[in-house]
Amino acid sequence: MSGQSEFTMALLDPGRPTPAIVTDGQGGAAGKRFDVYRNNVIVGLIDALETGFPVVAKLIGAENFRQMARVFARAHPPGSPLMMYYGAEMPEFLANLPQLSHLGYLPDIARLELALRESYHAADADPIDPQGLASVDPDRLCLHLAPSLRIVTSAWPIYDIWRFNSEENAPKPRAEAQDVVILRPEFDPAPHLLPSGAAAALASIGAGAPLGALDPEVDLQTLFALLLGHGAVTGFAEKETT
Repeated sequence: MSGQSEFTMALLDPGRPTPAIVTDGQGGAAGKRFDVYRNNVIVGLIDALETGFPVVAKLIGAENFRQMARVFARAHPPGSPLMMYYGAEMPEFLANLPQLSHLGYLPDIARLELALRESYHAADADPIDPQGLASVDPDRLCLHLAPSLRIVTSAWPIYDIWRFNSEENAPKPRAEAQDVVILRPEFDPAPHLLPSGAAAALASIGAGAPLGALDPEVDLQTLFALLLGHGAVTGFAEKETT
């Protein structure tokens, strides 16, 4: 094992001894100093996770979350110095925790919170003028969606759960499956509840499908009003006929 790998593993595991490469200014052992540094690193990772998953933390309680986050941090150290992306493995991690198996919706709430963070940091793109769409055959129309758009599907009422734990006076969650689209018209992304079938339609649009290829049962009028009203359409093309 290289000295760097030994150092990284020791940082995240208090059961490991201080690496031999860690010494004080005179070349002596620096175990106590390393222990302080190790604790500060772990606390910093826990704080970052708590900031990134506030609804998950609220649902299981702050103390429980910090204990869980400590385990997560040791199993999943950051792969990048950009901490804004830390925690991508959280949904799968939560899904595999037996202690939280009774909260089946929790991994999807984590996915929603990750998607909000990804949307926030996504590239900017100018929305189109909707009047430009009038001259295009709707069946051949292909829309270009904003880089900040994210889709989260779930068998749980994730939109209602997120709102109930994020907004004052939000209604109690309904017992239904809910799909969400995250839109960022300006600076702050927000989730929006999708009508039935709209998540699949959006995924098809994002893959380049023309509107004429979408499920006719989907309420496209409501979907397009949502997209255009939040600046989520950034371009379009007309699919050539064969």
